[in-house]
Amino acid sequence: MSDVVISVEGLGKKYRIRHQGARKYVALRDVVVEKFTTPIRWVRDKRRSGDGSQPPGLLPQMPALASREDFWALKDVSFEVKQGEVVGIIGRNGAGKSTLLKILSRITEPTAGRVQLEGRVSSLLEVGTGFHPELTGRENVFLNGAILGMTRAEIKKKFDEIVAFAEVEKFLDTPVKWYSSGMYVRLAFAVAAHLEPEILIVDEVLAVGDAEFQKKCLGKMGEVGRGGRTVLFVSHNMATIEALCESAILIAGGRLLRKGQTSTVVREYLDNQNRLEITPVASRRDREGSGAIRFDAIVLRGENGKSVAAVQCGSPMTLRLFVKNLKGKELSNLRIALGIDSSFGQRILLLDTLLLHQDVRKVPVEQFAIDVVIPRLTLMPGRYEFTLYATVNGVVADWVKNAGSFDVEGGNYYGTGQMPEQGIFFMDHRFEFVSTEQASPQILDGPTHDQAK
Repeated sequence: MSDVVISVEGLGKKYRIRHQGARKYVALRDVVVEKFTTPIRWVRDKRRSGDGSQPPGLLPQMPALASREDFWALKDVSFEVKQGEVVGIIGRNGAGKSTLLKILSRITEPTAGRVQLEGRVSSLLEVGTGFHPELTGRENVFLNGAILGMTRAEIKKKFDEIVAFAEVEKFLDTPVKWYSSGMYVRLAFAVAAHLEPEILIVDEVLAVGDAEFQKKCLGKMGEVGRGGRTVLFVSHNMATIEALCESAILIAGGRLLRKGQTSTVVREYLDNQNRLEITPVASRRDREGSGAIRFDAIVLRGENGKSVAAVQCGSPMTLRLFVKNLKGKELSNLRIALGIDSSFGQRILLLDTLLLHQDVRKVPVEQFAIDVVIPRLTLMPGRYEFTLYATVNGVVADWVKNAGSFDVEGGNYYGTGQMPEQGIFFMDHRFEFVSTEQASPQILDGPTHDQAK
């Protein structure tokens, strides 16, 4: 008997994108007004011109039909996963990773190709997947178990373990619609991982939880894999992928580029990242937010204020963000945040006007620019990506993930010509030698028994 539990052949998923002009609909009010004003406008215009032509029909002119475009989120994807494999799925935002997981979880039907799964599948793709908001946490545990084909006795056997892992004992009989996102994902993961599915599928929803819970989840997924069950895990954190997964799949532009040993696939992904030109931020379609303002362009400036492609560590650096106000009027309370990630997808810095009490109280009409000034760059050499985030009066206006990247080159940070061999940051520091007469053993070794009293 074959030990292949996931078989994907020629998989494709097509979406139809609709493009429309400024007018997306015609309201009844528009039809009525147009019906009665068209003849009046015609009479007025013809009197002025002396034209004797017949009046136009009374029906208003409808907007032109929207154009449509076929977009393949996945195309011709084929691979196999064996029982007990823990496989990481990596790729840029919009590559097709989540679409693939939705098809494997039977949430979305493929347009082409076939998928064959052997065994029960439990998936955690977004907060609350598979939960009924009106049911309590307790009821949702039993509901999810029933969906997986488990008997009530089997679910009860695992129930205490699930509740202990999720740490939601106090709220177990509360409808989950009242749960915070953290509580939601804790219970959802506990259910998905403990009800013994043969295949566990997890998207990067774990980022909702705190660091301690993420660590616990990763440990549980490793335990599931060692127990002979199969895990598919999507993450932008390459360090986590390398630590958890024995093999990986790289997806780009909806196509599978490589499946193989994790270290090899991760290295190809990072190399491709360095070669790819990131889409200009003004052209990005995968942004989120109300659109009240939009990031329009980014310029990296070095020590002399000129545009540069890379900055030396220890030097000043400025990111100039060009922003458009699309509301056509003055706005209030603009917050700008910039998250900087390592090439492994780890968030290592958050630069935020809110932290500095520098939110922009009055936002100019049309276009303006904001400088993010770093007086002395302490990052080690390498490539870093950044995410742009803005809110207006507390409402997300524009959020562009992986909006751009910049390179940091080596520099003489300490003035000694020496570079550290480890770490992520430089840090100003010094060593001071103190005589034993001046040193306090109590401070070095902790308080004495008498001082503790």
